[in-house]
Amino acid sequence: MTTPEYPTALGASSLESITLLGTDLARDVMGSVGFGELAFWLATQRRPTPGETRVFESVLAALADHGFTPTAIVTRLTWLSAPDSVQGALAAGLLGGGSRFLGVTEDCGRFLHDVLTGVDGELPTDDAGWDALALETVTAQRTARRFVPGLGHHVHKQGDPRTPRLFEIAAEEGLYGPHLSLFAAIGRVHPQVLGKTLPLNGAGVCGAALADLGLPLELLRGFALLARTAGLIGQLAEELRHPVANDVFLAVDLNNRSVAPDPYVPDALPSAETNGGTHG
Repeated sequence: MTTPEYPTALGASSLESITLLGTDLARDVMGSVGFGELAFWLATQRRPTPGETRVFESVLAALADHGFTPTAIVTRLTWLSAPDSVQGALAAGLLGGGSRFLGVTEDCGRFLHDVLTGVDGELPTDDAGWDALALETVTAQRTARRFVPGLGHHVHKQGDPRTPRLFEIAAEEGLYGPHLSLFAAIGRVHPQVLGKTLPLNGAGVCGAALADLGLPLELLRGFALLARTAGLIGQLAEELRHPVANDVFLAVDLNNRSVAPDPYVPDALPSAETNGGTHG
């Protein structure tokens, strides 16, 4: 009977050593490769350049923590409820990474990539060309009554400070690619279509930067969650020393008020008359 084999370029162990990505973990990785660089390497199975590492780690720093967001609050509350389960508290926060928080990173990267791959012919080579493509893109979204991922922020209404800095870092490293170019153009032209100016948010620019690094689009949210894991550990560390979760819980629990039931009523279906009569 043939013994099954499960090939992997990632971690593998023998009696004497552990290999990782074709290198000796203890000798070649530990003490020599930073965690951000290793995370990039694991996802792509190629070692990033110093510039790629700088942009990637800038994204991780941008997404690590952003205050008392729902992900941070639920992590603290879960810890309050189950202090014996740090993994549960962290998982609770990470599960909240969706279309409104953190998930915008992937949504924006995918959106920009879909636009770029749908371009007929060559991509633009100057701001005027990018602006024209962006104007067409935003107009199409507005016509379809769909949001443009990465536009707007509930706090940074005058501009997200992370956005220009990440543009700057990517440019310094020669990694300001088509996704960032299109995103920047969307920032310039969208007021013409929407009639108002919205900031390009940090999660969106992170998605554009990650896409320009050639990282798998399907994993962009995973990198946001990787970053936020560090932030949630920080939230728990602060909760241990300066707890607020119980105050949050009591603020709701002690201030609830009883109201009459509000029964759910499903949407009405078309009647037989409006649907052309009955069928026998």
